Amino acid sequence: MNNTRRKNIRALIDRIEALHAELEAINVDLEELKDEEEECFDNLPESLQESERGESMQEAVDKMDDVMSTLEDALEYLSDASSDLEDVVDQ
Repeated sequence: MNNTRRKNIRALIDRIEALHAELEAINVDLEELKDEEEECFDNLPESLQESERGESMQEAVDKMDDVMSTLEDALEYLSDASSDLEDVVDQ
């Protein structure tokens, strides 16, 4: 591989790493919001937890957990992609 392609691949690696950092930040922000919603739900009286409002809050927490899991998968895939491209550059 010539130096121009290596340079271009390194630029792609930098972009992937920037995307990885942004997704990590999003995941942290989402976790904070999920924790806030969960705390609000936990502080509701039991009768309200079982109400439509409480169920809606719990569903939101569950969905945010699902999204966080998906983001974790994406972060892992991005790490793998970056590592694989590093291998290409090192050849």
